[in-house]
Amino acid sequence: MNSTTPHRPGRSAAFRLTVLACVLLPLCFAGWLGWQAVAGGGSEHPPALPAALPPAVTPTLGPLDPDTPSATPSTPGASATAPDQHQQPLSGRTILLDPGHNTANGRHSAEINRQVDIGNGHKECDTTGTETDAGYTEAEYTLDVVHRARAILQGLGAKVVLTQDGDRPWGPCVDERARIGNEAHADAAVSVHGDGAPASGSGFHVIMPARVTAGKADTSAIVAPSRRLGLLLRQDFKAATGEPYADYIAEQGLDTRSDLGGLNLSTVPKVFIECGNMRNSGDAKRMTDPQWRQRAAQGIADALTAYLTTTGTPVAG
Repeated sequence: MNSTTPHRPGRSAAFRLTVLACVLLPLCFAGWLGWQAVAGGGSEHPPALPAALPPAVTPTLGPLDPDTPSATPSTPGASATAPDQHQQPLSGRTILLDPGHNTANGRHSAEINRQVDIGNGHKECDTTGTETDAGYTEAEYTLDVVHRARAILQGLGAKVVLTQDGDRPWGPCVDERARIGNEAHADAAVSVHGDGAPASGSGFHVIMPARVTAGKADTSAIVAPSRRLGLLLRQDFKAATGEPYADYIAEQGLDTRSDLGGLNLSTVPKVFIECGNMRNSGDAKRMTDPQWRQRAAQGIADALTAYLTTTGTPVAG
């Protein structure tokens, strides 16, 4: 090298800078174009955001109880709403209602006076029943109350069987009345009556079967459940009507008898109710009042409903 010649930088560094610039500038420009396309679609300003987003929809949840339908997994094909079992609590139940006597019995004395076997003896097939001083008969009363009770019980889902519906010329006999309930496999039975006691007595009472095992009668299996039904009937009839316990029956509105064929021959839980003394003026006034009869029917229906939906619950008695 000649030391007297001045030094000049080489061209390799400048060349490299030029090449780098040529590479980077197009890339930057392409990136800018891409950002414009994404942000604004080539427009002068980016699109404005909505003024407000719609509120999120949050489903309302039921209680997180593993026993409730809302907390259990859904089953394909299952109904979204479980049926309300409380709407017809007597669904699948059969009830026998026995309206005492028959308005035409008086015209068929030979038939109703015929003796029938009640297990521990013999009784008349049926009787004419009693009536108020004004001539309102027990048979009219019992059929009216039974019709009202039937409507209530059917509304609760029960199948209601009647021993007679004003469609028979007389009777039926007491043994047939029991047989109708037995053949229907009734879950419970109530025979509705009005009493014909001395006019000085008033109030209602319930008659329950005694234990009878004689001849074709055997009430062993129905004594206990019939007593429970009787206690409920005494309680609910009084609550519905306000009628006091009979003051001529010394057992607080309860009586137990072994001489009634309708009870002796029953194989299903059964009781009688004497809704009042039709020979007493005060009771007669109430029993001839349609509104009171509706309350009487309600009391009977309430007792049957309680009996069939709370089996086993003790009843004070």
